[in-house]
Amino acid sequence: SELIRGFLLSGMPCPSSCPPGLLALMAPGLALMATFSLPSQAGDRRALPVEKPPGVKGRTLILLDVNTKSPVRIISENFLSLQLDPSIIHDGWLDFLRAVQRCLCLLACTEHSLVEYEGPGTEFLGLAISLFSFPFAVDIVRSDIALDKQKGCKIAQHPDIMLELQREKAAQMHLVLLKEQFSNTYSNLTLTARSLDKLYNFADCSGLHLIFALNALRRNPNNSWNSSNALSLLKYSASKKYNISWELGNEPNNYRTLTGRSVNGSQLGKDYTQLRSLLQLIRTYSRAHLYGPNIGRPRKNVIAFLEGFMKVAGGTVDAVTWQHYYIDGRVAKVTDFLKTRLLDTLTDQIRKIQKVVNTYTPGKKIWLEGVGMSSAGGMNNLSDSYAAGFLWLNTLGLLASQGIDVVVRHSFLDHGHNHLVDQNFNPLPDYWLSLLYKRLIGPKVLAIHVAGLQRKPRPGRVIRDKLRIYAHCTSYHNHNYVRGSITLYIINLHRSRKKIKLAGTLRDKIVHQYLLQPYGKDGLHSKSVQLNGQPLAMVDDGTLPELKPRPLRAGRTLVIPPLTMSFYVVKNVNALACRYR
Repeated sequence: SELIRGFLLSGMPCPSSCPPGLLALMAPGLALMATFSLPSQAGDRRALPVEKPPGVKGRTLILLDVNTKSPVRIISENFLSLQLDPSIIHDGWLDFLRAVQRCLCLLACTEHSLVEYEGPGTEFLGLAISLFSFPFAVDIVRSDIALDKQKGCKIAQHPDIMLELQREKAAQMHLVLLKEQFSNTYSNLTLTARSLDKLYNFADCSGLHLIFALNALRRNPNNSWNSSNALSLLKYSASKKYNISWELGNEPNNYRTLTGRSVNGSQLGKDYTQLRSLLQLIRTYSRAHLYGPNIGRPRKNVIAFLEGFMKVAGGTVDAVTWQHYYIDGRVAKVTDFLKTRLLDTLTDQIRKIQKVVNTYTPGKKIWLEGVGMSSAGGMNNLSDSYAAGFLWLNTLGLLASQGIDVVVRHSFLDHGHNHLVDQNFNPLPDYWLSLLYKRLIGPKVLAIHVAGLQRKPRPGRVIRDKLRIYAHCTSYHNHNYVRGSITLYIINLHRSRKKIKLAGTLRDKIVHQYLLQPYGKDGLHSKSVQLNGQPLAMVDDGTLPELKPRPLRAGRTLVIPPLTMSFYVVKNVNALACRYR
């Protein structure tokens, strides 16, 4: 499969208005995303040894302090990343992405991201780079993309009727793709040279760095990888001077299910070694990054696959990658997203992956390269609703606290219901959540100290935390806050409000609140959100709304409403850990 990913390298904070030429003018720079999870929610269920002051009721008031002297983790500059599904070729959106200013603005304003082009059907994607009479699509508007960089990044103006016809076409293809996904059978697809040019130009004009995963199912009779197609692609991309990083395959542990042909970890490791040799033969890519093996959930057989791969190619890849989907989208219910046991399943997977990686290549970076709230395309009004945000925000916290370098969210736009924007490019709840995260989160993870969080469990019952708190330095790129400020974000899964009193270094500081709640009568099923009581929506095709905080007076107790997610910037803490990059 040809998978394409991209790092959003624009370093300047995106203003509320994103004119067409803005992306090309942004200077390269990066922000770091970091969080910290409470020890009690990451496996250690013991009450923290913090003495409760006289007169404080532990069940109603929580005391919170943060260690501001030094960070416990520093996460990658591209920590929170996004994915584009390959269905954009199937359903025709590839020809319209560069034409939709709203799409570009949304990508630009999710600063410092990786946008991944990947999905379940990508192993059936072929590449035709020698043909210039392209069979896969007829361009309705030939000038939709300015492929000559000297002409700049132009935005095509498609008539509204054409966009409506495209939405109808995409809706019909949506049903076909879902049927393929449910049956686990996929049709072949050819990615032409012009298609690759469009994708690269779209990414380049959006400030993205591409990662392209080659088809690992092209095999020789002895089951070794047939690299002839890949070599042609490398030469073509080099002739265009495309700046691309590389991968080979997608969920290789699942090939037998898909095609009846299996590849073990050792063989894939040899294939990666072969790919590295090919890259070194081409000057443009002699130092290109290589990532893999992009395995599925680390069950016993998958761990064995990873061990075989690491023995052979652990030193060949720049980061080890795997995927995770929480629940089966075909049977999911809204209450599933509130289960703390489900939120904690990722912790065990992280430990399994880290154990294997550190055994063979200690210190090697690890990426969660595909994560979604539910599999099988998700469910309408559920995996694209406010309720799904609890899993998403907690995922960010757990991964950062455990030192996972990059996380790729599935998906920015696709045929299912796990995406961040809908078919009209209107932001869904998880988009706003991700945008706030990027605007407020800085590079360094901070340790949290709490008192009053634990309750005495009933006999025979395990109490899992329903109040999850993470902390890190505020983003250096957010010029609304001076260096040394701290950002907290909090998930309240309780059906009652919780009160938090800031203590220690956070005591008597002014706090800015960003409270996200569902908007409208649908409650947790809502596809709209409100920030501090104001509904969030695009102002127009090129303008995002201003994300206004609610200032809280110094020393005020934080009141966390039930079933909500919120961010709190504690201003002017002058935290030593946060003063310098």
